[in-house]
Amino acid sequence: MDFKLKVAEMIKASTTIELEVEAIASLIEVPKHKAHGDYAFPCFVLAKTLKKAPQMIAMELSGEIKGELIESIEPVGPYLNFHLNREYVSKEILKMILAANEDYGKVALGNGEKITIDFSSPNIAKPFSMGHLRSTMIGNSLALIAEKCGYESVRINHIGDWGTQFGKLIVAFKNWGNEEKVQQNPIKELFTLYTLFHEKADEDVSLNDEARAWFKRLEDGDEEARRLWKWFRDESLKEFEKIYTLLGVHFSSNHGEAFYNDKMEPVIELLAKKNLLVTSDGAEVVELGELELPPCLIKKSDGATLYATRDLAAAMYRQSTYQFEKAFYVVGNEQTLHFKQVFAVLKKLGFDWANEMVHIPFGMILKDGKKMSTRKGKVVLLEEVLNETISSAKRIILEKNPSLENKDEVAELVGVGAVVFHDLKNFRMNDIEFSIDEMLKFEGETGPYVQYTHARACSILRKAGYRSGEGNFNGLNDDYSWQVVKQLQDFPAIIEKSFDQHDPSQIAKYVVNLSQAFNKFYGNVKILDDKENLNAKLSVVYCVTLVIKEGLRLLGISAPAEM
Repeated sequence: MDFKLKVAEMIKASTTIELEVEAIASLIEVPKHKAHGDYAFPCFVLAKTLKKAPQMIAMELSGEIKGELIESIEPVGPYLNFHLNREYVSKEILKMILAANEDYGKVALGNGEKITIDFSSPNIAKPFSMGHLRSTMIGNSLALIAEKCGYESVRINHIGDWGTQFGKLIVAFKNWGNEEKVQQNPIKELFTLYTLFHEKADEDVSLNDEARAWFKRLEDGDEEARRLWKWFRDESLKEFEKIYTLLGVHFSSNHGEAFYNDKMEPVIELLAKKNLLVTSDGAEVVELGELELPPCLIKKSDGATLYATRDLAAAMYRQSTYQFEKAFYVVGNEQTLHFKQVFAVLKKLGFDWANEMVHIPFGMILKDGKKMSTRKGKVVLLEEVLNETISSAKRIILEKNPSLENKDEVAELVGVGAVVFHDLKNFRMNDIEFSIDEMLKFEGETGPYVQYTHARACSILRKAGYRSGEGNFNGLNDDYSWQVVKQLQDFPAIIEKSFDQHDPSQIAKYVVNLSQAFNKFYGNVKILDDKENLNAKLSVVYCVTLVIKEGLRLLGISAPAEM
C-alpha cells in the first residue's frame, strides 16, 4: 500500500485544486526530523489557485483532513505535517509482507523480457584477481535485481580468450615453460610465464616480434598454436569455475572473444554496404564527428580487426539469439569511450534496439592507493582473499559461538559475503581501497554486521516458537518498531531505484539501515516479555528476517540463520 498516495488523495479531496493525485504525491516530502512527522506537504503550490497565504491554507486543511490513516496533522508555517496512525499502518505493512513472503519487493517493470548482462569477462591464462571482483559482483547483482523486477537475465561471460597476449604466452611457454609444472598448477605457472615474458621483453624487444608472429600463426589456424591456446583456455575455465562456485555466480553463456572470429566479416560487409566505412591512413573507420566522438576503428591497416569490430558482431549475435529488450555491459569506466562508439555505430546501422544498450561503468579496487597490474604481477588474487576471509571468519565464529554446529559452512558464507558486501556497499563509480580488516568487522556498514543481525532475529523467533501469520498485530506504536516498519515499507522502492540507476549499493545501504533500526528496536524493546503484544512484535522480527535475507540475496550474499 502506498501511504503517500493515500495522503495525497486526502489532500485532493479536501481542496478545489486541479492537481492530480500523483502530482500532489510527488510534492509530499519525508521530514528530516522525526518530530516533524512522517510526511510534510508544502502549501505554496496551492496559494495561487486558492488565493490565500500558504500558512492560512495549512491551518485550514489541518482541520479538514481526516481518516484512520492519520493520527494527527500539524500546521507548521506553510507546511502540513502528517503523523500517521502507527498501529494501523504497521498492521497493513506487516500483513502485506507476510502475504507476499519471499516475493515481497517484486516490482512489475518487466514482463519476462530478456536483458543480456555482459560481466566478469576475465582473461584466460591469468589468475582471477581482486580487479575482476567488481564487474563480477555488480553484474551478478544487477542480474538478480532485474529478475526481481520482472525481467529474464541472460548472463554473459565474454571471456578474454584472443589477442596478442596469447602469442606472448606461447613464446614464454616454449622458451621457459615446463609442461608438467603447468599441468600441476596451470594458472599460477601461466601467470608466472606471462609476467616473465614482459620482464625479458624489456631487455630483448625482439621477443615482441616473436610473440606477434606466433599470434599470426594462431589466427591462421596453425596446429601447434591452436593446441596450446585450447589447453590454456580449458585449464583457465576450470580454475575460474572454482571461484564462480564459491561466489555463487553462474552464466548463461561463456562465449569469449574467439567465438566471434567468424562473425566479424559480415559486420564489415554490412558497414560497407551502408556506406559507413571510410579509409583513414590505410585503416577503415566509421566517422562519428557529428556526435563529437573520434572515429571508430573497424579494421587496422594490416587487416586486423579490433575490439570494436568484435563487440559489434557480439551485439548483433546477441540480439539475433536472445531478442533482448535491454543490454547491459558491466565494464570499467576506462572503456566509456569505446562503448559510446560501438553503440553509435549500431545506431548508424539503423538498429533501434541499440537505444536500449547501456554501459555500466565502475571504479577500481586499489591496493595501497594504486591500481593493481596483471602485467607487472602486482595483483591480489581473489581466491587467496576468499580463503583468508573464510579462515578469519571461522576464527571469529570459534570465539563468539564455539558450539555452532555448521561452523565451516557459516564461515564460508560470512567470509565470502564480507568480500562481496565490501564491494557492493560502495557506489560503483567510486574507487575502493582493499582491506580485509574492514571487510570482516561485525560492526558498522559490513556484510558480517547485516548477516549477524539476520541471525539474531532468527534466534528470537526460534526462542519464541514463532509461526508466521498467527494472532493479531496490535500494540505497535512505539518509536523503535515504527522506525523498523517504515524501513520495511521502503524495500520495493529501493529495488526499483537500484534497477533504474544500475546501482546495487542502494540495496546494500538499505539493509544496513534496516539492520541498524532493528538493533535499536531489539536493544530498547523487551520483545519476548510483552506477552500481550508478543505476536505483533514477533511479526516485525520475522518480516525483518525476510527482507534482510532477500536484500542480501539480491547482492549475491547468503544470510545464515545462526552465527
